[in-house]
Amino acid sequence: MLLEPELLENAHVRLEPLKESHREALRPLAQDEEIWALTTKRGDGVWFDPWFDMMLKGQESRIQISHAVWSRATGSYAGHTAFLQIDRDNQRVEIGWTWYGAAWRGGVTNPACKALLLEQAFSGGAERVELKTHHLNERSQAAMLKLGAIREGALRSHTRTWRGDRRDTVFFSILPEEWPGVQAGLDLRLAGA
Repeated sequence: MLLEPELLENAHVRLEPLKESHREALRPLAQDEEIWALTTKRGDGVWFDPWFDMMLKGQESRIQISHAVWSRATGSYAGHTAFLQIDRDNQRVEIGWTWYGAAWRGGVTNPACKALLLEQAFSGGAERVELKTHHLNERSQAAMLKLGAIREGALRSHTRTWRGDRRDTVFFSILPEEWPGVQAGLDLRLAGA
């Protein structure tokens, strides 16, 4: 599986491989506490710099490719998304750490980002793309189902959140034979945007 940091773009968004120069552009967007309510790590306030550093470190180690999301509609940064847990030997990758400022939620931004990331993953030889979320994150689960991902189930008491409580992690996936149908659905959604 071949996944390398590269600029990805379509008519709606531009995904720029994360660099130090994105830090101050993303900082104000990350201050929305709602983004971090159900995450394992916190990234608002004094936690932003450690979170951002973690994203850069993951990229340096080649197990992660983070992207700053640029919205073409607004001409500004909208949030962050990444390839995580890149497992080249098993041709598996996760899409995650996806968050957007309030103005970009529920519209075209997320499906536009997912279209680019999934295309890169499957073109690069992925045999499995994973998505996962907190069992209480109904908005995220609904988005994954709307995307066309298959809900596989939940791992109980899977990980600890930044608040110290335990979360059940709900897993979704897309396989190569499912990608054409998912892609067609995304293309239809994006054409109507």
